[in-house]
Amino acid sequence: MASRRSLLATVWLLILLLLTLGGALVEARPSPSSHAPRRHLWTAGSTASVNNGHYAPAAPSHTTHRKLGEKSGNNKAPKNGIQLDVGSFGAAGDGKSDDTGAFHKAWAEACSSAQPATVLVPAGKSYLLKETSLSGPCKSKVTLKLDGTLVAPDDKSGWGTQGHPKWISFDNVDGLTVTGKGTMDGRGKSSWKRSCRTNHKLPCTFAPAALSFSSCDRLTVEGVRLVNAPQIHVWVESCRDVTLSRLTIASPGNSPENDGIHVSRSDGVRILGARIKAGDDCISVASGTSNLYATKIECGPGHGISVGSLGKGNTRAEVSNVTIDGAHVSGTLYGARIKTWRGGTGYARGIKFLNMVMDKVKNPIAIDQNYCSTSDPNEPCERQQGASAAVQVSDVVFSNIKGTGTNKDAIKLHCSDAFPCRDIVLRDIDLKTKAKRGGGATSTCQNAVLAESTNVSPAPCSTAATKDDLVPRGSEDD
Repeated sequence: MASRRSLLATVWLLILLLLTLGGALVEARPSPSSHAPRRHLWTAGSTASVNNGHYAPAAPSHTTHRKLGEKSGNNKAPKNGIQLDVGSFGAAGDGKSDDTGAFHKAWAEACSSAQPATVLVPAGKSYLLKETSLSGPCKSKVTLKLDGTLVAPDDKSGWGTQGHPKWISFDNVDGLTVTGKGTMDGRGKSSWKRSCRTNHKLPCTFAPAALSFSSCDRLTVEGVRLVNAPQIHVWVESCRDVTLSRLTIASPGNSPENDGIHVSRSDGVRILGARIKAGDDCISVASGTSNLYATKIECGPGHGISVGSLGKGNTRAEVSNVTIDGAHVSGTLYGARIKTWRGGTGYARGIKFLNMVMDKVKNPIAIDQNYCSTSDPNEPCERQQGASAAVQVSDVVFSNIKGTGTNKDAIKLHCSDAFPCRDIVLRDIDLKTKAKRGGGATSTCQNAVLAESTNVSPAPCSTAATKDDLVPRGSEDD
């Protein structure tokens, strides 16, 4: 009996021992969530590595998936929004094929995008564009990234049958940005030959503006280069809150009516750096413009930096708060100029020309209220004489202007006898003449009322009034 009990006890001990060992083995087995090495599936092109006995999975691919509506090709999405390469819409980029339709398609998709969109014009290619109008409003912000070259056709006949023709125009696009290192070549030579300024026997017509913006608020244009525009290079009209920066504009000095930057009916325009070679005004400020500021301007050849012309055809003009602060003007017809036509009405006031250097400028400082420029025999300049109305010019400052002129008269203030120029400030001016005639630089004035003349050479003309006694205050048209 005792032996049987002893045998049973031994069996129970063995069973307990086996149970104990089995539990330990279960605890020692690695769980699915443990950090023990795993096997990885290798695929062609995998960049997985082994580090201290552990396989490291391949780094995530940087391939960007196309967003909804995005085309194949070079359309990788930027950090915020989508990017649309014009080549994906059929643009050849060979400088010969007509790429206008492709640009319109790319613009339509960008403008209808619910997220910010960039239309890319790749570097290293040339795109031939005919008259191209890109309009809004757009659902989100749009950027035109111009890294390649846009080329206009030589033959521009049939463009803009009504109004002023335009090559590439943007209308009613808020928040637009045009940027890049590319070039716009307007191929304006054929248009210049057909200008009435070049051939007085031809009728006076408008040639296309190269790049124009109408009713575009919060506009930014930076870095691009424009050459050989048929007429105006950059035209800003009826826009608000505009920044133009680091622009390069180049056309021959004899290209007619070939303004660099033309601003009209716009408020809050900033020109922050521009190198301009043109056949007409480097910068022209037309009626309806207020709160314009320009700095770091290189101008020449051309007709200088001008406010005007204003009041042509007995129209009303209004310009206020314009500041040119920092400019180098070289080899131009004028330097700092205000020009108004006889017979016009309205005002040009709050205008400042500051910190300018003149280098062989024919007429460094000028106010001309008797301006007239026409090649039309039906509207000769003589008809402007004797007009009883004028655009009132007042509160004008010329300060810290130095350099050389090629005319003997370095300062010309030629104002209306009916509405003299008022509150003109001349301060810290040093202008010398390179005229071949003997003697130093001089100044001439007509109906100009000086509010201040401090440290000015040549000395202010003796015909300028120094007190407000020509026309009773309040009789002007303001």
